[in-house]
Amino acid sequence: MDIIDVSIIAVYIVLTLGVGIWMSKRASKGLDSYFLGGNSIKWYYLGLSNGSGMFDISGTALMVGWLFLYGTKSFMLMWLWPIWNQIFIMMFLAVWIRRSNIMTGSEWILTRFGDDRAGRASHKIVALFAVIASIGFIAYFFEGVGKFMTVILPWDLALHIGASELLTSEQSYALIIIFLTTVYTIKGGMFSVVATEVLQYGIMVLAGILIAAYSFVAFTDIEITSVITEEWKNIFFGWELDTHWSEKYQAFNDLVDSEGYKMFGALIGMSLFKGFFASIAGPTPSFDMQRILSTKTVKEAAYMSGFTNLVLFIPRYLLIGGVVVIALVVLAPEMAANPNLAWGDLEILLPQVVNFHVPVGIKGLLLAGLLAAFMSTFSAFVNAGPAYIVNDIYKKYFRPEATNRHYIKASHIASFAVVGLGVFMGFFADSINSLTLWITSSLFGGYVAANFLKWIWWRFNGWGYFWGMLSGLIIASLQFLLDQNKGQFTEGTLLYDLSHVSAIYLFPIIFGVSLLGSFLGTYLTKPTDMAVLKSFYSNVHPWGYWKPVLNELRKEESKIERNSEFWPDMLNCAIGIVWQSSMIVLPIYFIIRDYPKAFVSLGVFLITSLILKFTWLDKVRKIPN
Repeated sequence: MDIIDVSIIAVYIVLTLGVGIWMSKRASKGLDSYFLGGNSIKWYYLGLSNGSGMFDISGTALMVGWLFLYGTKSFMLMWLWPIWNQIFIMMFLAVWIRRSNIMTGSEWILTRFGDDRAGRASHKIVALFAVIASIGFIAYFFEGVGKFMTVILPWDLALHIGASELLTSEQSYALIIIFLTTVYTIKGGMFSVVATEVLQYGIMVLAGILIAAYSFVAFTDIEITSVITEEWKNIFFGWELDTHWSEKYQAFNDLVDSEGYKMFGALIGMSLFKGFFASIAGPTPSFDMQRILSTKTVKEAAYMSGFTNLVLFIPRYLLIGGVVVIALVVLAPEMAANPNLAWGDLEILLPQVVNFHVPVGIKGLLLAGLLAAFMSTFSAFVNAGPAYIVNDIYKKYFRPEATNRHYIKASHIASFAVVGLGVFMGFFADSINSLTLWITSSLFGGYVAANFLKWIWWRFNGWGYFWGMLSGLIIASLQFLLDQNKGQFTEGTLLYDLSHVSAIYLFPIIFGVSLLGSFLGTYLTKPTDMAVLKSFYSNVHPWGYWKPVLNELRKEESKIERNSEFWPDMLNCAIGIVWQSSMIVLPIYFIIRDYPKAFVSLGVFLITSLILKFTWLDKVRKIPN
């Protein structure tokens, strides 16, 4: 690396630490101040922070590989998450969640199911989910950032510091970066996390603009169009993917056939089915929910969620698109000519481009931007996980009457414990991928049905929630075990067939079993206390089947009316998904020089923005503070 690039990275790290520690003085007033910033942080800073936390290295590397291989329609593969759960949060869920005035996602569950045995069972399983997820993701980040740094930096750090017998170079880099991030995150809580993430967002935007500009100047239209086809640029698709690459690049067509996404229509259809229920279920109890709960008012929670969508996708896809253009022109011919090389792992495209095909100065800023992407996501999880340990477990069940100073110290200890456990597990590289897959596919798969029902059905109770999540988790974990051991099954057997089915196609089974557990748990136990339901409905006011609760409220001469906004909200969500998609494809078309499609995308963005101004923004402005 050139001294200029090293200097840029060093300045970024010093600046981040300085800002984080400087802001830490504001976090010592109590748990509310430490984990939620005292509900005093402006909504647009929280929106920038939230967008920064979603701009991670691993996801960016994966999206670079997807865009390179599948072309513009690859943005729909992100519906597997689904990314447009942020649209549902923006349209109505942020308002529903923020009305609770509590600190964490599991504490929120008590406002729905009460504080009896059933409510506490649901409360504990959500708190456990949040802590395990935080530890698992920290372990994943430990492995990921170490590999990224060793690909980029030329030094064997473990050898230089005399620890080669104890640590690998990957582990040495990871420990240093995680230690630096942990220092300001634990010291300053939400204040430091948001301040540094706003700074990191600015660096990521600058990196995206610079790499897009470089790809624009360094390569001609002819060089780009000689590699990609019209199908590569087409966002529309049939049941199966058509041929994406010319005969010269047949190796990539073969890779498309082997990646498991050939039946693209079925994949997207199932993603839409899963995405609808997963989106209404709401955000998982992690940093996203903490940002919603940190806003000053209900109105600002909606503003913050909408702003997150607005600021995230265009700069991120400027960076992704710029990297992909360089890979297409420089690396694609070599990759196609040498199909026997290990090009199947397309995530290596990002570090390959950064390492060898980006000029001095831009390389340093790009590396600082990618490092910022890691640190912002990592710090968000470090701040979110301990909130559940201290507020939902320690304070509630062990020390309910301690001082604010005591709870802040407990939060420091919990944060170090979460990071320590994550790092410890990160040393076992072979098992961490399995753990991460278990969390993201199994645990999240079991999360959907119960969290969907909690909004829309008054009779759904705490035991139904507990057994719904647990049964979904069990069946999803069985699917994961089948997938991990598929090499041991005999071809033609039922177990062999099940083990080779992608998890997305098994979602209806996971969802169905979780629904069954939810219904049995609900009907075999008594309903939630009506006083709890009336308080919840009066406060949150969701749509769905709440007629018995509404009737009880009317007996008390309550003026509350039934929420009849389901169809307007769904229409807004549909418009919002198109709006969000236009922000993704716009920078891609611009960077690959397909200007007609770029202007169509810009037109769609402007039109949907105008529609949402009348159908969403004006409605949010009328929400009372």
